[in-house]
Amino acid sequence: MKYILVTGGVISGIGKGIIASSVGTILKSCGLHVTAIKIDPYINIDAGTFSPYEHGEVFVLDDGGEVDLDLGNYERFLDIRLTKDNNLTTGKIYQSVINKERRGDYLGKTVQVVPHITDAIQEWVMRQARVPVDDDDVEPQVCVIELGGTVGDIESMPFIEAFRQFQFKVKRENFCNIHVSLVPQVRSRQMKPGQNVSEGHLSSLQVICVHDVSSIYRVPLLLEDQGVVGYFCCRLNLPIETRPRKMLAKWKEMSDRSDRLLEQCSIALVGKYTKFSDSYASVIKALEHSALAISHKLEVKYVDSADLEAGTLQEEPVKYHEAWQKLCSADGILVPGGFGVRGTEGKIQAISWARKQKKPFLGVCLGMQLAVCEFARNMLDWKDANSTEFDAETKYPVVIDMPEHNPGQMGGTMRLGKRRTIFKTKNSILRKLYGDVDYVEERHRHRFEVNPELKQHFEEKGFRFVGQDVEGERMEVIELDDHLYFVGVQYHPEFTSRPIKPSPPYLGLLLAAAGRLPGYLQEGCWLSPRYGLMFSERPDSSHPELLKTFKKK
Repeated sequence: MKYILVTGGVISGIGKGIIASSVGTILKSCGLHVTAIKIDPYINIDAGTFSPYEHGEVFVLDDGGEVDLDLGNYERFLDIRLTKDNNLTTGKIYQSVINKERRGDYLGKTVQVVPHITDAIQEWVMRQARVPVDDDDVEPQVCVIELGGTVGDIESMPFIEAFRQFQFKVKRENFCNIHVSLVPQVRSRQMKPGQNVSEGHLSSLQVICVHDVSSIYRVPLLLEDQGVVGYFCCRLNLPIETRPRKMLAKWKEMSDRSDRLLEQCSIALVGKYTKFSDSYASVIKALEHSALAISHKLEVKYVDSADLEAGTLQEEPVKYHEAWQKLCSADGILVPGGFGVRGTEGKIQAISWARKQKKPFLGVCLGMQLAVCEFARNMLDWKDANSTEFDAETKYPVVIDMPEHNPGQMGGTMRLGKRRTIFKTKNSILRKLYGDVDYVEERHRHRFEVNPELKQHFEEKGFRFVGQDVEGERMEVIELDDHLYFVGVQYHPEFTSRPIKPSPPYLGLLLAAAGRLPGYLQEGCWLSPRYGLMFSERPDSSHPELLKTFKKK
């Protein structure tokens, strides 16, 4: 096993996650099996209770792990499936050590940071590095480890000491460190912070310049151009070709095509955390993947849902009208997941406008639940309809809390992780977008659900629940008759979107917003990445009509 530790200095948020993901991508393109671990020095057990304004989105894994958004970068770049133990926190380490102490595993010894905490860190990394993350279930050969925060932070010190010991335990030829540092350009001044954090003990061959690029997808190409593969081959004695293969060629093609896009498509993202784009990191990536797949430049119009409400019209009319102008001028509307009552009425008004104006719409998690509320109020004439999350006394509880929800504890109590959704009809747009499959498996994160007892009232009016859970008790997918694309999903499809394999619900939104959805469905959902046309496989001579259309386009 080869270990590559990525650390950062001078400032936090310097780009360690992108560097770690890019290094992993390069090595995977050379034929190696690569895994990744993110270390967060905070004392929280996981990211589940974080505010999106403080740490960005909470990324959810197949096993229900609520983790740092950097694990989303790892999965998207490397096209792997990680587990909650790939995100290591100070809280997890101390919890495991204290549990051992309570069981008497230390035989009465004084439990200390060194050696007990540092040993636990090393054991965790070595154990998790060998867990398969690819579909072929092969044990990884390389583990890329990102240490969050900056070198010098007090909370990082046990981890720094653990890896100081670790390099001797696994031997020099199996361990190396990448340090990411800011190099500000200040006239006639030396850059002391970068020298200090790296101690200056480097040859010129070990210094890589990572300047700003047009797209994060160009970072692996930038590193590869500067000889990263050759360095790793020598430093870690890797049995690989020095030139990355097919996978990186796809990244180059994708990056080049991204830079040449001319047509534009705009999506209004209506949410409550719009001042901090990392709050919707995976949502934005899923939109970008889909826009690139149909050869359109993406414009995201961030709309604070509270600005759409009547109260804002009274207090700040300019902000109110600007928000509605952005919403009305967008080609499509997306209402993502969220928690709390603030801004929910604005989201409902945005959904109502999308429904009435036949504007392409996608609601995710809370976005789907609020679509149910909007339809109940305006089409079923249940004026008081609401979610019990926001109004426990509502006369029409169209969204209710789930039986297993534990209101006494916040962390880890939601319906989390990968769950199966069964399509109940063949006449479903989303089913066709997924490839006409009987079921899909997507990741969830919610405490509330659509009230199944009221299902019939909605379906009689053309508001169909086309996807349900395995037991048929939970409503998972909604579609509206007589609308080009009005779709809601209880799950979070953005978590499994990939640059070369965009998420079907998001792809459907972009296709509808660009006016291409009817043609795409009519042609059988084929994919041609080279030309940005969407087909499920390459046309061949057995489909002469499609081949003729393909060549013409």
